[in-house]
Amino acid sequence: MSGLRLIRVLMHLVIGLWTCAVVFPLIDTAGRQLRIRRWSIELLAICRVQVTLSNPQNSAAAARALIVANHVSWLDIFVINSIQTCQFVGKSDIRDWPLLGWLCEKGGTIFIARGKQRDVRRIFQGLVTSIEAGARVAFFPEGTTAAQGSVLPFHANLFEAALDAKAPVQPYALRYLDQHGALHPAADFIGDMTFAQSMLAILQAPPMRAELMQLAPIDTTGLHRRDLAVIARAAIAEALGVTEKEEVA
Repeated sequence: MSGLRLIRVLMHLVIGLWTCAVVFPLIDTAGRQLRIRRWSIELLAICRVQVTLSNPQNSAAAARALIVANHVSWLDIFVINSIQTCQFVGKSDIRDWPLLGWLCEKGGTIFIARGKQRDVRRIFQGLVTSIEAGARVAFFPEGTTAAQGSVLPFHANLFEAALDAKAPVQPYALRYLDQHGALHPAADFIGDMTFAQSMLAILQAPPMRAELMQLAPIDTTGLHRRDLAVIARAAIAEALGVTEKEEVA
């Protein structure tokens, strides 16, 4: 059955490629966002990933904010987009993902080369402008994926965009669970694992549930970007039950 699901994923990718190349140039931003959300929902369904959105703190999501989350898998982008379409900031390695890399780029992902501060400066003002205009801008402050049960130190640089835009930071905590409520091992996308290996592992594994936890928005007034990184990481780590001491890179 995993072979059949792989064929369905490949066909779904082809549909996405066609949509980006032919349909996107003809429709407005709202139309593109709707199609990205639908495509993400369908991809997750093929991969047998059920998404649930929880609100453990009973907090209202900020209407205009910089969205941050912990990073587990390539699935994360599509899990978040299935709930709320965002403009993601991602590492340039994503461009190398077969087919999905091109789709992410056409879907509005902004790529930053690892370790190049010039790239951060180049895109920074665009992020501020987008947030000020009400766009949903999201990034993964860890800068790379981490094994479930851990949260890496948060990089503070891009938190500056929320300060300049005078907008709150909206954190989300994300985890993937099996049918017993335990962390699902097939979700981890770490080390030397390739995108293809991760995809096959997910397709061959039992179904999983992606739990996206909406946490309380963080008011940025009077704070430094490093403060925001510390507060956001602490909130996400607490929601996930992680107790490591390291907080900011």
